[in-house]
Amino acid sequence: MHRLYADHHGWLQGWIRRKTGCSQRAADLAQDTFLRVLTVRAKGIAVYLDQPRTYLATIARGLVIDQWRRLQLEQAWLEALAAQPEAVQSSPEQLALILETLQQVDALLLCLPARVRRAFLLAQIDGLPYREIAVELGVSERMVKKYLAQAFLHCAVLEAELDGVLVE
Repeated sequence: MHRLYADHHGWLQGWIRRKTGCSQRAADLAQDTFLRVLTVRAKGIAVYLDQPRTYLATIARGLVIDQWRRLQLEQAWLEALAAQPEAVQSSPEQLALILETLQQVDALLLCLPARVRRAFLLAQIDGLPYREIAVELGVSERMVKKYLAQAFLHCAVLEAELDGVLVE
């Protein structure tokens, strides 16, 4: 692992810096990439490094995308928050908890099949009734009910995890 780090850290950090345009972010994500490799190896999963740069770039690309999504989500939240009257605004601790929860919900939605995710968002964000969702998705109302049941089940699992009820 030491050899992998010594041979490729500088290259990886430069590669990430070109992708993100930020040397500090590149340094953090390069470290996160090697941490991910260590974590995988610690779990006893074989890591074949015939092409270490390809392997590292694949992991780093995923981390860059994850960070980009988190930044987008955070920016949208901050814009929505800025539109609120001052009396409604939350403390920094509350904001951090809200952002963390939003990131978890975002990750949960990404785990859902595309149609289930779309049905859930149409119902919860757009407030559409089942009939309109069915038309939008080109499925029956019964299928919309199944999609939403699946989405709500995932939400219930997330809520239980957030409340500390479920343990991995």
